[in-house]
Amino acid sequence: MGAPPERAGLDRALGRRLRGAAGLAALAGLAWVARDVPAALGGRLTGARAERAARSPRFRDGTFHNPGGTRSMAGAPDRNLVRELIFGKQKRRPGAAVPLARPGAAPATDVGRELSVVWYGHASALIEIEGRRVLLDPVWSDRCSPSPLVGPRRLHEPPVRLDELPPVDAILISHDHYDHLDMTTVRALLGSQSAPFLVPLGVGAHLDRWGVPAERIVELDWAESHRVAGLEITATAAQHFSGRGLRRDGTLWSSWVVAGAHRKVFYTGDSGYFDGYAEIGERHGPFDVTLMQIGAYDRAWPSIHMFPEEAVAAHLDLRGGLLVPVHWATFNLALHDWSEPVDRIWAEAKARDVRLAVPRPGERVVVDDPPAVDGWWQAVA
Repeated sequence: MGAPPERAGLDRALGRRLRGAAGLAALAGLAWVARDVPAALGGRLTGARAERAARSPRFRDGTFHNPGGTRSMAGAPDRNLVRELIFGKQKRRPGAAVPLARPGAAPATDVGRELSVVWYGHASALIEIEGRRVLLDPVWSDRCSPSPLVGPRRLHEPPVRLDELPPVDAILISHDHYDHLDMTTVRALLGSQSAPFLVPLGVGAHLDRWGVPAERIVELDWAESHRVAGLEITATAAQHFSGRGLRRDGTLWSSWVVAGAHRKVFYTGDSGYFDGYAEIGERHGPFDVTLMQIGAYDRAWPSIHMFPEEAVAAHLDLRGGLLVPVHWATFNLALHDWSEPVDRIWAEAKARDVRLAVPRPGERVVVDDPPAVDGWWQAVA
């Protein structure tokens, strides 16, 4: 026997109310999750910061430019990149868990000449040089995105927690893309570290919005240097682009030279191959070690990310000693196989007699005694 009409009407009304409440709860949840997205987009150049940017030789018509006028995305007229992204046959994720390491204590050595690199994944790394520590492009969030719900997600966990990092003397940011500059990580470092942030021109606007005190922000144009903890840190040229929202190239991008009294390190940030590497090598080299971007390349954007073979050529232009590849393994940002960048650079390094170290995320590389390349990634590819 069916329910009385009055009861059926009450049930329908209650159902509508429950569905409405569930919808409101879902909207409230989405609003809560998305509450930080506007802040994550960063700040805008205003006031003295904008005036300084306008004086840069790289700034004109309201944006920064590469010296050669390189377009940031050239495109591929013979390919449907969206279709390839969705239906492509490339194996863009590892087939098993990426092995992680913990760096442990640094080996006892002559502090005046000590030099090690700890790679945490993607472009995040720690340079230990002559008793000082420099942190590069720290990104510890689960996604490189302004949202915790969408965007490229980590393919492996960070090998250490942020609060497990040792005290650092400087934090370097190469440019403002989400896989190199992460709001959540920056805010965490504010409380756990006291080091200054050294950034390219304009990037300080993002840090300022996120609460970084002005005295901890050092903005540099290319060829400008800043001394911290006995190290001379210099912003050098790169061939890339910037942007966190719809606006492109409102902040500068750079590579970095970290020089102690006896040892020197070069970090590419993100860059295509260009003749500036030879100029940097002539002016600042030779380098004991280079950290070279090798992943997220494609012939659709050949000018802004290096192919692995180009990274080896750039290393030689820079007059580098040991090459440590970065910008691979952690985030899926291109169409190539997950392991292709490191397979290619290993082959090219052997062909050109270049010293190479390929650490597991978290593994310390002592530059004067690097681990042999053992192909560890092939077991999980």
